[in-house]
Amino acid sequence: MGYRVGYELFLRDGSQGDRLWEMIMSAGNEYGLQPGHTSSIRRIEGGMLSYQADADIHTNPFEVGLERLVSLDSEINFIGKKALAEIYKNGVKRKQIGMEIEGDSLKGPNTVFWQVFCDNKIVGKVTSAVFSPRLNRNIALAMVDKNFSKLGLNLLVKINDQMRKAKIVEKPFFDPKKSLPSS
Repeated sequence: MGYRVGYELFLRDGSQGDRLWEMIMSAGNEYGLQPGHTSSIRRIEGGMLSYQADADIHTNPFEVGLERLVSLDSEINFIGKKALAEIYKNGVKRKQIGMEIEGDSLKGPNTVFWQVFCDNKIVGKVTSAVFSPRLNRNIALAMVDKNFSKLGLNLLVKINDQMRKAKIVEKPFFDPKKSLPSS
């Protein structure tokens, strides 16, 4: 099985969703087009966020590396613009990071948040973690205090009652230039 490319489509007129679905499925039928979803492994390898796990109503785009999608200089007044401008001015208190977790392969994705420690102090939580067969290592996304978000920093992660060594690494973990879909 080779690399698979997926797309998300957003409609301005949601009432046309069924019609668009039928058109796409019909056009793709001869190519074996099928609906699907991203696997947890590929999602985490690509550094893609999961709402409720990696981001929620208390998360802002500056914390998760999506500042390029915020246009505070625009004349458009949108809900939350004032709050985002304040966050931009004062800086974030926490930051999403990528990390590699040492030890045996994780048996599956985490189903609860795992605490992240530095110098015996809780500094954040692992939001998504999984063993990547492609990379042959445990990878994770975590939300940590901004003062503990430097690349290369060694941390500890508490998984059940076991402490595991972890290190902050660049994300995404795989295909950072997103070159595979264009090849």
